[in-house]
Amino acid sequence: MEQLTGLDTSFLNMETPTTYGHVCGLALFDPSTAAGPVTPDAIKKILEERLHLLPPFRRRLVEVPLGLDHPYWIEDPDFDLDFHVRHIGLPPPGNHRQLAEQVSRIVARPLDRSRPLWELYMIEGLEGGMSAQLTKIHHCCIDGVSGAEILATLLDLTPEPRKVEPPRRPWRPEPVPTQLEMLARGALAVAATPRKGFRLGRQAIRHLPALADSLGFELPGSSLVDQLLGRKPDPMLSEASTPAPRTVFNDSITPHRRFAFGSLPLEDVKAIKKTFGVTVNDVLMGICAGALRRYLEERRQLPEDPLVAMVPVSVRTEEQKGTFGNQVSAMTASLHTDVADPVQRLQAIHESMLVAKEQHQALPASLMQDFAQFAPPAVAARAARVIARATVANLMDPPFNVVISNVPGPQFPIYGMGARLVANYPVSAINDGIGLNITVQSYNGNLDFGLVACRELVPELWDLMDFLGDALAELREAAKAAEAHEPA
Repeated sequence: MEQLTGLDTSFLNMETPTTYGHVCGLALFDPSTAAGPVTPDAIKKILEERLHLLPPFRRRLVEVPLGLDHPYWIEDPDFDLDFHVRHIGLPPPGNHRQLAEQVSRIVARPLDRSRPLWELYMIEGLEGGMSAQLTKIHHCCIDGVSGAEILATLLDLTPEPRKVEPPRRPWRPEPVPTQLEMLARGALAVAATPRKGFRLGRQAIRHLPALADSLGFELPGSSLVDQLLGRKPDPMLSEASTPAPRTVFNDSITPHRRFAFGSLPLEDVKAIKKTFGVTVNDVLMGICAGALRRYLEERRQLPEDPLVAMVPVSVRTEEQKGTFGNQVSAMTASLHTDVADPVQRLQAIHESMLVAKEQHQALPASLMQDFAQFAPPAVAARAARVIARATVANLMDPPFNVVISNVPGPQFPIYGMGARLVANYPVSAINDGIGLNITVQSYNGNLDFGLVACRELVPELWDLMDFLGDALAELREAAKAAEAHEPA
């Protein structure tokens, strides 16, 4: 048995009848490079050969009664690969919008917690002879980096699948423990809670000013606290926290989802980065800001105050690579959607991201994870739902408006059973109060965007996808103009 961390458990706790904790990846393949047909049986054969490299695929949850402690993983004694691998087709013509609708329906169904928390769908009937695979896995098992590691395990560098060495020791299933056994484990955890709380409190006090800044609070008597802790106040950090205005995205979500996807050239983003002296991630944020500004402006819903984005940050160390689970933190930054000029907006985003990174680095990577580890799951789940309801009911301002995530991927072609991977679109999660998620994964010279939203809150999601391309074109033209006016 292996216990989930507090952060992993938080992705289980977030689930409600309208909020799901799983994330997905939509991979498009060109089967013309494969030596033979790519079939569900071929997929299962590859999976069987590599399951020992994918521990989350054979683990199932065991909950602690009354939510007294974090759940555990056991090796599922009833593991059934046929249950997890599924085969569906699209009606003609099988275009991208039909594919997105099918993905939206699959995403809007929770995973079965009595089985390992993943599913893989092979989708045929796409136009142009393409095929797709949708991988659906619970966020409590992986974060963005470990998700990319799973993809690397399943795929190959050449059309010829590599030989995988069998496991040194055969896989052994574990018996499902009784409720009494799990209750005893929970009771031991409750007994240890005061000691954990003391250690966490001591650490939190040490980093109190940085913690307050990162959460967007002005700490009363902060100058006195800084003096007592020997810290010099930073005026740049004190101005970093911008309140998020309320938008159409920041409302109660329904169980229904909408998904849109598309690719943009990474080369254009790098050219803009070089011209304006910013980072690739700054340019991505600028593209998203431009698209969101236009989307809201055309609907006469653009707030006067700038939108705020939450940006997930991996804190996975070299030693933690290949361990799966979640090693992730987050920072918030202004998108400066109140600035009309795209270049000025990009430069303002660059400054905001510098401040956000400084705030984030002021906190130990483990501190927020320790908070999640300390809280009993039942209490944490209830608190998360109360906060979400308070945000939706206008009792609290939204902490941010949208999630924007950037996951790096390989910049060379990879293959699945001989079929070349053409694109890999992320399909992430939303929750009450934050009904829009934009995630991008770079692959082989492209940026593959996956947009997920509540179906009722963002009915024209494909418009937003189109506006991302327009925002990139706008910045690209500005970069060309700037290059043309530079002195020789």
